[in-house]
Amino acid sequence: MPAALPHHIAIVMDGNGRWARKRFLPRLAGHAQGVEALRRCVRACAARGVQVLTVFAFSSENWSRPADEVSGLMGLLAKALAREVPDLSRDGVRVHFVGDRAALSDSVRRGLEQAEQLTVGNSRLVLNICFNYGGRWDIVQAAARLAERGQAITEASLHAAMGLAHVPDPDLVIRTGGEMRISNFLLWQAAYSEFVFSERLWPDFDEAALDEAIASYGARERRFGRTSEQVCAQQPEALQA
Repeated sequence: MPAALPHHIAIVMDGNGRWARKRFLPRLAGHAQGVEALRRCVRACAARGVQVLTVFAFSSENWSRPADEVSGLMGLLAKALAREVPDLSRDGVRVHFVGDRAALSDSVRRGLEQAEQLTVGNSRLVLNICFNYGGRWDIVQAAARLAERGQAITEASLHAAMGLAHVPDPDLVIRTGGEMRISNFLLWQAAYSEFVFSERLWPDFDEAALDEAIASYGARERRFGRTSEQVCAQQPEALQA
């Protein structure tokens, strides 16, 4: 019996710039519309019983974009935090920011910290926002942390030192925008994730598209290296437990 609902969904929110370009709008307008899409997605995930949502908001490679776009994204983040976090807190969403904060301004860092503090007691949905994040950075910083502590680097210790150690690995990774690559997102954590690649640009990704992705996930058999026969044999035991 395939799992019907993923516990943890991760999303590469791709296509904001192309959405704006198709409408002869500045790229920042696409990013602003992307915030609206994220709001819809958070509410939809919470309504469906998803426990964890992780989104790729700003990669460590995005600093190479035009300076005005990067500056606009930082301003958009500040506005989104002020506007969205109180509503997220009332809706029972706990916010975590995952990524390298050293390159961020003091005001942005304070905004992230305040959002986390305001929502720390919530448990309906964990929202991980990967900001100035890269999968390679995550692995390297975890290894460096262990080396600094003098701890042995094992699979278990490395996993515990990574940015998403507070949640289970993602069951389902969705990428919007029609591209079919991982783009340095959750390289460690997505080892056994199921993937869905959507042609929809992120601002157009709605509840129906989310349901399509969840249905695709639910129709799959997750074997984790086992055979189909082994999976089927263990299902009655799981049901009894």
